[in-house]
Amino acid sequence: MFNNQKVLVTGGGGMIGRSLVKFLLEKGAQVTIADLTEPSDLPKGVGYVKADLRYFDQCEAICNGQDYVFNLVGVKGSPKMCAEQPADFMVPMLQFNTNMMEAARRANVKWYLYTSSVGVYAPAEVFVEDSVWKTVPSPNDRFAGWAKRMGELQAEAYAIQYGLNNVSIVRPANVYGNYDNFNPANAMVVPSLIRKAQENDVLEVWGDGSTIRDFIHADDVALGMLFAVENKITQPINLGSGKGYSIKEVVDMVVKHSGKDLEVKWLTDKPGGDAIRLFDMTRARSYGFDISVSLEEGIQRTTEWFMNNKEILDKRYNAFVDH
Repeated sequence: MFNNQKVLVTGGGGMIGRSLVKFLLEKGAQVTIADLTEPSDLPKGVGYVKADLRYFDQCEAICNGQDYVFNLVGVKGSPKMCAEQPADFMVPMLQFNTNMMEAARRANVKWYLYTSSVGVYAPAEVFVEDSVWKTVPSPNDRFAGWAKRMGELQAEAYAIQYGLNNVSIVRPANVYGNYDNFNPANAMVVPSLIRKAQENDVLEVWGDGSTIRDFIHADDVALGMLFAVENKITQPINLGSGKGYSIKEVVDMVVKHSGKDLEVKWLTDKPGGDAIRLFDMTRARSYGFDISVSLEEGIQRTTEWFMNNKEILDKRYNAFVDH
């Protein structure tokens, strides 16, 4: 499908984007990435265009002539950042989503992939795809969750008005991996713990460790995205492991692979978010997709990568990164 095809990846310099680009190149695609900053280690043969997706004219320019578009751009940050800077999440994501899907429609691309989020779900023990529109997003994801829902609704509107049925929607769980945002000030749980474990003798963790999350490695998210497009899946699909891990279990794995004798201090007066977020993977598995990287293996690989690439990461700390 992708051999000799022109493929645009927005956010291609980010964590998931790099994995996706790697797999697209293996499939013979002619890849261009769009990002605010050109990666210093851009793979050979990959094109780069600087684009700010808040502006429609720039989105239109990068979509013209493309066969496939994978939109991975979003705004990522910690629960603290979500609570204190909600406009920094909601407004740019609405702009990214709306502009890119409309630009791809006007460019008549063959297929478009939209990256949604776990934030679209209401609090529940298990997240099932079809439950979304019967509920509202969690208060902890109110602004970002509604922004991502609007992107999904936009695809439905295009199907109704234009008869377009060429959009895949994926909802990744908690993603981690190489090139993640490891800044403890606004990083997600796995990269934040990995960095703090390397830079401190006492590992401070928000909450009591009982919070349960579903984690997926960036390589598996990228493979899930390709799978959705290759199989022309238009139903929203979850991309997770389907298995819940407590934050305590994650901390134990991080400590184990840190190479250090760490003391763990639980900050029980700090919020830990929703008690449980577990993905139902029935739909994805019914199509034939499942993950290949276990959490234990993924944390080990990510820790090793972080220790060997700290200098790259110090240049990338900002809120505008991929999922």
